Amino acid sequence: MPAGGLPLGVMAAVLAGAMLHAGWNVALKAGPDKALETALLLAGGVLIGLVLMPFVAWPQPASYPALAISATLHVAYFALLMAAYQSGEMAQLYPMMRGLPPMLLALLGPLFGEALGIARGFGIVLISLGVLSLAGTRGHVPHGRGSVFALLNAIVIAAYTLNDGIGARLSGAPFSYTLGVFAASGAVFVAISLAWRGRALAALPLRRWVIGVVAAASSIGSYGLALWAMTRAPIAAIAALRETAILFGMGLAWLVLGERMGFTRLIAGALILSGAVVLRLF
Repeated sequence: MPAGGLPLGVMAAVLAGAMLHAGWNVALKAGPDKALETALLLAGGVLIGLVLMPFVAWPQPASYPALAISATLHVAYFALLMAAYQSGEMAQLYPMMRGLPPMLLALLGPLFGEALGIARGFGIVLISLGVLSLAGTRGHVPHGRGSVFALLNAIVIAAYTLNDGIGARLSGAPFSYTLGVFAASGAVFVAISLAWRGRALAALPLRRWVIGVVAAASSIGSYGLALWAMTRAPIAAIAALRETAILFGMGLAWLVLGERMGFTRLIAGALILSGAVVLRLF
């Protein structure tokens, strides 16, 4: 992987993906039932995958083991996500889940040939600290079962990010690989959701299903751009830069959901932005 600052095109792609990521997360947060909204999102991912996969280049066979591992890890991710949100507040647990993985990946980097320089490591730490600091924006740090699930999910996120970064490189077709991940993991999760709450899903109006498909398209686009970027830059750096999504999410939550910014959120935003600048320059 090249030394020096992240290429402008790579950084632009990841930031565009971060905006898409923020958009579907705000849509999920705005929904009345997080479990059903997640099932709709993944059902949309399965639909999009089935429609598009016949028209795109198929991933190389060398990436199939990574794809299978990814599908398993993503099902675990969504299960832990729902468990965490049933035990605590999303505003506190989400930053824990998203802030820790980039630092874990930076520590693991030397094991897969991606030792980071001091400057890039510092940029990753700035972004992670900015994200993690948002866990306390409501006056207390999350604790109990919710934070246990969040910490376990942070490990799962780091694992699937590393796995998918390598898988995308082996695939020769990062977007097709992304479609495969969403179709496989989505099919398993939707099957579980149908068995668990099939009547509630069937009763949802068409408008909610349309929102689910749009959110799925945003999620696939976001992750596909990130995986493409990981074929051209270190995985840990791209994973950290992708977490600028929370910065866009704060802005959208302020504009769309009427949430207050507050001093702590402004400081967190400054840390995240500073980390992104460091990754671009160094």
